[in-house]
Amino acid sequence: MYTKQNGFKLDQPAAPGRFLAEEIIAAEGLTITEAAAILGVTRPALSALLNGRSSLSVEMAIRFDKAFGVKMETLLAMQTACDLAAARAKFNQIKVERYVGKMNEKT
Repeated sequence: MYTKQNGFKLDQPAAPGRFLAEEIIAAEGLTITEAAAILGVTRPALSALLNGRSSLSVEMAIRFDKAFGVKMETLLAMQTACDLAAARAKFNQIKVERYVGKMNEKT
C-alpha cells in the first residue's frame, strides 16, 4: 500500500514492532523469551508487538529506551506514522458530514 503526499510516492511506514524484532532482538541474538525478561514484560505481550498483532505502547517504548537505548520518541513516531497510514487507508469509508456552525459562519 502507498499514498501520495506532496507528489512523492510513499510506502507503508515501517512498523516499530518489525523494526525492533529485526534491528534489536535478532541483531542481539536474543530470543523473544530472553528479550521479554530483559524488558520485564510477558513473552506473549512482546511476541504480539514484534509480530504486528499489537501496537507499541508508551510504556513499552520506555522499556526499549531504557534497555536498548532506542529513543522512545523515535519508536512512538514510527507507531504514529503507521496509525496515520492505516487511518488514511480508511479515510473515504468514514462517513461524516462537515458541521457548519458558529465557527464557520461568515460575518
